[in-house]
Amino acid sequence: MRPLSEEAELRLQHGGPPGGRDVLAPAPDGGLAGYARFEAATGGADAEAELVVAPGARRRGVGRALLTRLEELAGGRPLRVWAHGDLPGSAELARSRGYTRARVLLQMRRELAGVAAQPRPRLAEGVTVRTFRPGRDEQAWLRANARAFAHHPEQGGWTAEDLRLREAEPWFDPDGFFLAWDGDRLLGSHWTKVHPPGDVGPEPVGEVYVLGVDPDAQGTGVGRALTDVGLAHLRARGLREVLLYVEEDNAAAVALYGRSGFRRHAVDVSWRRAP
Repeated sequence: MRPLSEEAELRLQHGGPPGGRDVLAPAPDGGLAGYARFEAATGGADAEAELVVAPGARRRGVGRALLTRLEELAGGRPLRVWAHGDLPGSAELARSRGYTRARVLLQMRRELAGVAAQPRPRLAEGVTVRTFRPGRDEQAWLRANARAFAHHPEQGGWTAEDLRLREAEPWFDPDGFFLAWDGDRLLGSHWTKVHPPGDVGPEPVGEVYVLGVDPDAQGTGVGRALTDVGLAHLRARGLREVLLYVEEDNAAAVALYGRSGFRRHAVDVSWRRAP
């Protein structure tokens, strides 16, 4: 399980919106016992944070001290804190401070052995699938992504800078980024990712990184076709496993992925407290 989200790692490297803070808990040996990333609230939104404590420093008050500092930074605003991995210690600390479970993000995985190596997607006449063209497709993708994830708390708000940062990452591969077009209209996309050994497991693991379909194109088979093409690409890379993330309360999506061979693997929990 990764200790921080990709977003927190990117902001640690490159900074983020005004008001963000990195909170460190030093260890006696000069190392790091714990870390938290704080994002200030904007408008009427909650302040948000992530918190992680080194395994050897747990049950020593480090998490409690970091959480206290996050609450000070939040001031009178409600605070949401992500815990990666539904660990008993995290739940115990959160509940003792008056937090309740606000969101649960499932990581689901499946083997790639049963994936068709040469998919034959069924597409409507005039619809084609091709790979992303850096420097040309950014604006079309951002518009389509915003429509596909209009009600998603993070994904739907991606900016050109969010996309640029990921295009600059070592893992970015346009050959694994598939777009479905009807003429000059982008219907949907499947952006895959490959995690290197040691990132989310001892071996490389693929990811359904962003899979989105324009609301007007839902129910046309575009999503299924993009899924098949992306999984076939990951299998062709020699990977044996693929993961994805989905909200636990999205029962329809969880059931759909379950029918597609995905199984629950890990859990991230967002804890919320309103002062």
